[in-house]
Amino acid sequence: MASSQIWIGAAALALLLVSAFADDVLVLTEENFDKEVGQDRAALVEFYAPWCGHCKKLAPEYEKLGSSFKKAKSILIGKVDCDEHKSVCSKYGVSGYPTIQWFPKGSLEPKKYEGPRTAEALAEFVNNEGGTNVKIAAVPSSVAVLTSDNFNEIVLDKTKDVLVEFYAPWCGHCKALAPTYEKVAAAFKSEDGVVIANLDADKYKDLGEKYGVSGFPTLKFFPKNNKDGEEYDGGRDLDDFVNFINEKCGTSRDGKGELTSKVSWDSCQSRCLGEGVCGCYW
Repeated sequence: MASSQIWIGAAALALLLVSAFADDVLVLTEENFDKEVGQDRAALVEFYAPWCGHCKKLAPEYEKLGSSFKKAKSILIGKVDCDEHKSVCSKYGVSGYPTIQWFPKGSLEPKKYEGPRTAEALAEFVNNEGGTNVKIAAVPSSVAVLTSDNFNEIVLDKTKDVLVEFYAPWCGHCKALAPTYEKVAAAFKSEDGVVIANLDADKYKDLGEKYGVSGFPTLKFFPKNNKDGEEYDGGRDLDDFVNFINEKCGTSRDGKGELTSKVSWDSCQSRCLGEGVCGCYW
């Protein structure tokens, strides 16, 4: 049986260049907490639980905070999963989620944060406590923003497979989904035939009504061959969305946007042409 081998130069190059770059929010554990906190920089720490709705709502704001302070060498923005690291959370008197505490430089005696849970409010607190002057950075989005003016042009394009989230700005479940949905869009941003989009269906009610939206968030998939739209009723984790898109669109991406080993010879060649540096060997 003939064997096949596909080598993707872009992915190989990425493996050489990408090392331990994690999220801009440092993940703290029982092993590294005392090594990172109370040392030569001040720290803001979120104590959270993965199942906590308020924590999920805070997540995109806290990630923005981490991104904004990543170059501030005197400040650490961190988080602790209290389901996994109960002893740390117990040590600092955490009894509800999320709990946010400020640890001054060189101190393990925290001060509880009691203010609003927005990136801007948190940044103001950190600046005041840490003597910094950091502004919240605007985070570029890979999600296509739909309006009444561009909806038909983008969604009804028969050369594109389009996933649409119909949301409302005040919807808690929508806010919780936002960081995951952003990662889905980032994973498929190199796929010319795939669009990950959203529509404020509270503002554009007529479009929401047209497509039978009665709750938020509602996700609908508009493949090239069916622009009436299909209800998405799968899971809402990153892998759930990625697997769905790969299956429906014939793509082969993982959650980080890298091509997987399942990529075919033809698709490898076509994607390499679109992405630049790579080579395919069969």
